[in-house]
Amino acid sequence: MNQTIPRPLIRANQWIIVLSVIVSLLFGATWVLLVPLLAGISGLVFGKNPIMLAAKAALRKPLSSYIQEDRTQQQFNQWIAVSLLAACMLATWFHQHVLALIFETMVGLAAAVAIAGFCVGCFVRFQWKQYQYRRRTSQLISRN
Repeated sequence: MNQTIPRPLIRANQWIIVLSVIVSLLFGATWVLLVPLLAGISGLVFGKNPIMLAAKAALRKPLSSYIQEDRTQQQFNQWIAVSLLAACMLATWFHQHVLALIFETMVGLAAAVAIAGFCVGCFVRFQWKQYQYRRRTSQLISRN
């Protein structure tokens, strides 16, 4: 399996998240968030994100000519987005509108900031990996 994903496919997914959040907030149509949620779930479960497949069909150059992003990192980011979108949908279903708004805003801002160049999920994953390393190192030192 390819270990990278071309950046335009990732950007397309991020833009769909941002636009869905904007539409949802402006028109109170939380159901619109089902588009990126279901696409994200499909990508995680089946390895086929319909948004990315559509974007791939629209690309003119060979996939290898685009800047590549790490697949593992992007799957981590997708897990975060899917979790926040699912939490938003559940909160909406249980009439917890403030909580839904918080989750929706978090995922929308994270996607918008990623488009602008800062990956929140990458930062979180890096911190997690650092924590695991420090913990493992301190355990090895304490055993000696």
